Amino acid sequence: MWWREHRLFRHRLAPIAAALVAGSLTAGCFEPLYGSKPALNAESVQDRLAAIEIQPIPARQGTPQSRIAVAMRNALQYDLNGNGGAIAPTHQLKVTVGTQGVAVIIDVQSGRPTAEVEGVIASYQLVEIATGKVVVSDSAYAHVDTDSPGSQQRFAQQRAERDAVDRATQVVAETIKNRLASFFVAGT
Repeated sequence: MWWREHRLFRHRLAPIAAALVAGSLTAGCFEPLYGSKPALNAESVQDRLAAIEIQPIPARQGTPQSRIAVAMRNALQYDLNGNGGAIAPTHQLKVTVGTQGVAVIIDVQSGRPTAEVEGVIASYQLVEIATGKVVVSDSAYAHVDTDSPGSQQRFAQQRAERDAVDRATQVVAETIKNRLASFFVAGT
């Protein structure tokens, strides 16, 4: 009954062969998002992101927002142009940041929150320097939760909140970078 085994083998092999053929036909259609292009004069997305000048983020001195504004600018600077300034900037990025916090669980005896949700919200505009035209205007946000290790450990709670806001800041910076990359690739 070799013909039954042969027929079963053929039916199992057909979908795999079809997937390989389809993959080989579309293999030339893809290009890396952050890699360099093979053409000599072509500019990669990473090169275009590196040409973005990040404006200082406005925040009042001595407030928690000023710490977040500095952390956001540093994260964007590192994500977009490797922590160096834009050499020949073609665009400016203007960002404003804000925070929000919600106490989810409050200890009845001490009145202190034991579980909170912290959030970072950033509104940003990408402005083309040559024309002064706003080409991208959007907002990004991230929410992270914190748990208090105990009602008597105030400094541990403060450190947990700060770490949560730092994580949210990194997520928002990555979201902004991805949105700008999609603009440079698709133009929308």
